Amino acid sequence: MLKALDSMKSVQRRAAGELRQLLEQVPVIDVLDIEHQMQKSDHGIDLLARVKVSGRQHALVCGVGASGQPRHVRVALLQLRDYVANQAKDAVPVFIAPYLSPEAQALCREQGVGYLDMEGNARVGFGSVFIERQVASKPAVERRELRSLFKPKSAQVLRVLLRDPQRAWRVTELAQAADVSLGHVSNVRVGLLDREWAQASTAGLYLSEPGVLLDEWRGAYEPPACERLSFYTTLHGSAFEEAARQALGSQREAATGLAAFASFSAAQWLAPYGRTGMQYFYADEAGLERLRDALKLSSTAKGENVVVDLLTTDLGVFRDAIEPAPGMICTSPVQTYLDLACAGERGQEAAAHLRQERLAWQT
Repeated sequence: MLKALDSMKSVQRRAAGELRQLLEQVPVIDVLDIEHQMQKSDHGIDLLARVKVSGRQHALVCGVGASGQPRHVRVALLQLRDYVANQAKDAVPVFIAPYLSPEAQALCREQGVGYLDMEGNARVGFGSVFIERQVASKPAVERRELRSLFKPKSAQVLRVLLRDPQRAWRVTELAQAADVSLGHVSNVRVGLLDREWAQASTAGLYLSEPGVLLDEWRGAYEPPACERLSFYTTLHGSAFEEAARQALGSQREAATGLAAFASFSAAQWLAPYGRTGMQYFYADEAGLERLRDALKLSSTAKGENVVVDLLTTDLGVFRDAIEPAPGMICTSPVQTYLDLACAGERGQEAAAHLRQERLAWQT
């Protein structure tokens, strides 16, 4: 408790310094003082800045938050607006946090509240003064939190949610469906709620912004660790398709061995977008042997027409695999989209087509 309090005081001191620095950069602004408002912190007011512009004084009432995630920002903005409306009608409300995402900044603009973060984003206006700054970078802690949200175990939860974004899940049901611990689901749940990508109802957790979630996942996506193997097959056309059907379809009865069409090959079954002379698969060790036998694969250093990404640890790509045609096991639309999006310009075009055809959620 004391550690959290000390941390909050540190954030408030930094906020006061950042605010002073921002204001003093404008020659017409005379900063009279910036006071900490300990007695008003229950009202969401942590700092009071008094400034003078062209002989006229202005008061900036500032709320300071340790988190700039949209859910926390929304609550802080309500407190600020309520305080100004009832106790300081002429004051200018400003919200300050270590980092404010574009979504959080948009909330501030919608509520008519100025904002400032410690990464350089700012939008503050009063009298004849208007300050606006925008930076594209995200702080290391935000990038780290996002990467954590898309790590393999967390991704198992996201895969379940993205299958049907409007379905509400209890924590226990979601943990069972994703095959992860209750604690892991709870961590993902907090991350989604804080960013307002999900909402919690009496029925459970559901995705309110699946498209935004997928955008962020695409930006942070790291393909699963694998060994990329190149092969050549003499099979083509219907002969290749029938052999692939036998290899992939048989895993439903087999005790071991996983394999699935991936990338451009999966897209051909999900949302066709131009043909490629290369076939792509994910497989584990036993799945690879099944592909070798059925497709008559031979190793080659050049001239390959089959690429298999051999997975040994993270097998999450198989958890939401689908069967768009009998025996044709493919990575899910979400997984296929992520892989295409990092496969060069042509892959990005195919990804955009797939998203339009299979991932245009209505929320």
